[in-house]
Amino acid sequence: MAKYAIHRQNKGDVMDDIALTLGVEEEYLLIDPKTGDTANPPTEFFKTCKKELGTSVTHEFLQCQIEIATPICQDVSDARKHLSRSRKILSYIAKKFDLELMAASTHPFTSWREQKPTEEERYTKMAADLQGAIRRMLICGTHVHVGILDPGLRIDVMNQVRYFLPHMLALSTSSPFWEGDLMGMKSYRLSVFDGMPRTGIPESMASIGEYERMIGIMTDAGVIEDASKIWWDIRPSVNFPTLEARVCDMCTNLEDTLSIVALYQCLVRMLIHLKSRNIKWRNYPALLIGENRWLAQRFGVTGSLIDFGKGELVSFKELNEEMIGFLRQHAQALGCEQELLHTRTIIERGSSACRQVGVYEQATASGATKEEALKTVVDHLITETMSGIK
Repeated sequence: MAKYAIHRQNKGDVMDDIALTLGVEEEYLLIDPKTGDTANPPTEFFKTCKKELGTSVTHEFLQCQIEIATPICQDVSDARKHLSRSRKILSYIAKKFDLELMAASTHPFTSWREQKPTEEERYTKMAADLQGAIRRMLICGTHVHVGILDPGLRIDVMNQVRYFLPHMLALSTSSPFWEGDLMGMKSYRLSVFDGMPRTGIPESMASIGEYERMIGIMTDAGVIEDASKIWWDIRPSVNFPTLEARVCDMCTNLEDTLSIVALYQCLVRMLIHLKSRNIKWRNYPALLIGENRWLAQRFGVTGSLIDFGKGELVSFKELNEEMIGFLRQHAQALGCEQELLHTRTIIERGSSACRQVGVYEQATASGATKEEALKTVVDHLITETMSGIK
């Protein structure tokens, strides 16, 4: 992630020269291609991944999961290079072990009860501490870091960018199924994750001091070891000088991931520019932002969110056009205009969740049984995970 988060050149308008570094984490499922079920790989699989990808690849809570993290990226193009390479290498290694790589936030039919946790001290302790709350964590997400060196500015931007978290979620949705059932929402992942403590939209904080005092109370009481056990939808990273957005589902299509990365980077740049002019995005209560979070979770890009200024529901398509309008200049400055404009493509053809439901309904309409249709969805996800990657 970002060692030097905000770089300022010595000439010209300092705010015109902000370059916000990036880091992206993606979590994948490993699949048995014959059954379409999740699979627990042999020890040699992870050793091979580690040999090829080094410290950028890590275990996750369940054995059937694997996570990659990019190094510090200067821009979205840099992130594209690292994410493409990681998906390509992981997929290649998976095939050598008769497995497939799948990018989605939930599996269409696998039961969480059949999963085995990773045998590492960290995960063993989490399982002991969180009990049933963590056993259902057969879910994957996308985390995006944007570098901000100043801790106070990090909190200030966090307060304001909370407003846009439902928008990011809607674009990323990829979890319409749970244990073989359509759940009637585009992101069931959050319904599972919200069973954990210290999740959701954080309240606005007056300062970095208030944030540190709050963390201090919990660590002094011994209920958490450090702030890494705070699993909000957005948080200051514990290990890096970054602001980490954690609300997003795991995007199946890499272009969708990169579009959301671009959106987030542009939002942070916009908010810092506003601050340089003594302007702030209005700070809304977590209750209101949480309602938009639910609407995004329920309907994704096919629905509407509340425009708090108007006090009414507005279609996501219209809201996205508004965002493009005030972010385009920042996307041009950051070199990610095409990735930002890809949000329109996500809306037009649907997020991964929309496409999964479409594949399922088409299969059942063609006479497939429920089990056959669900396997077809898995096959679709495996193919799309590597779509467009060279």
